[in-house]
Amino acid sequence: MTRREAREAVFELLFEMEFRGGETAEEIYATSAENRELPDDGYVKTAYFTVCEQLSQIDDMIGEHAHGWKTSRMSRVSRAILRIGVYELMFKEDIPANVTINEAVELAKKYDDEKARPFINGVLNSVKNALQKA
Repeated sequence: MTRREAREAVFELLFEMEFRGGETAEEIYATSAENRELPDDGYVKTAYFTVCEQLSQIDDMIGEHAHGWKTSRMSRVSRAILRIGVYELMFKEDIPANVTINEAVELAKKYDDEKARPFINGVLNSVKNALQKA
């Protein structure tokens, strides 16, 4: 599984989480692994479960840098993409920030509205800049 495919799998899990609020992250992962034959990939597991565990911190970071937008008012697709991007920017020092941002924009091209691309790019660039200053 390539890293791009792994990010897409994490995106699908996070998007699915939006619709299955009564279930735990473990239940959603197990069901998805069984029904969609999700490969046993270390990046997918780590990214998905870390986003779930750090969700409030990640969402706070998104909200802080999505000027004029509340995280709850964003589309579910944009929110899932941003969560992956912020996760990588905050917790994956081995992935260059520009790669993270580019991959998020590529996910937006595939799954989100055309107008979401510059929004996602802008939010993630703002997060990147803030983390570099810290």
